[in-house]
Amino acid sequence: MSLIRPAQTSDAAAILDLIHELAIFEREPDAVKNTEDQLVAHLFGPDPQVYAHVVEDEGTVLGFALWYLTYSTWEGTHGIHLEDLYVRETERGSGHGKALLGTLAQIAVERGYRRVEWSVLDWNSPAIGFYDSLGAGSMDGWTVRRLEGDALAELGASI
Repeated sequence: MSLIRPAQTSDAAAILDLIHELAIFEREPDAVKNTEDQLVAHLFGPDPQVYAHVVEDEGTVLGFALWYLTYSTWEGTHGIHLEDLYVRETERGSGHGKALLGTLAQIAVERGYRRVEWSVLDWNSPAIGFYDSLGAGSMDGWTVRRLEGDALAELGASI
C-alpha cells in the first residue's frame, strides 16, 4: 500500500533521480545541476526553506512534491508554491499525484494558508487535464517572468 509522508534524508537520492526523470520528460535532460548533497542541505539543514513529500510503496519512492512558502500581500498570509510534482510514468493514474496535492492542500488548510500554486508547461495536456479535474484554475492574464544568467548578474552588479 502506498504512503504519503514528509521526505527524509535517506530519500535524497531517489528524489534526485525523479528530478532527472522530470527534466527528461520536460525536454531539458541536461538542465539539472542539483546534487544529492544540495538536496540534503536545502531540505534537511538547520533552517530549511524548501520541503518535500514523497509517495512510497514497500520502501520505493514513486513520486514527490517539492514546495516552499510564498506570501500574499493581498491576502496577508502564506501560501504554498509547488515547485515540482512528479510521479514515475509507470505509476501514473494510481492516485499518487492527487494524494500528494491533497497533502499540500491539507497542510495549507491546517495552517491557514490561502492558496497552493504552481506552473505547468502549456504543452503538457495530461497534467493540465489532471489539474482541471481537481478544480485548479488557470491564472489567465499572468505570464511567468525569470531573471537569470547574464541578465541576473548584470542587474545585480548595476546597483
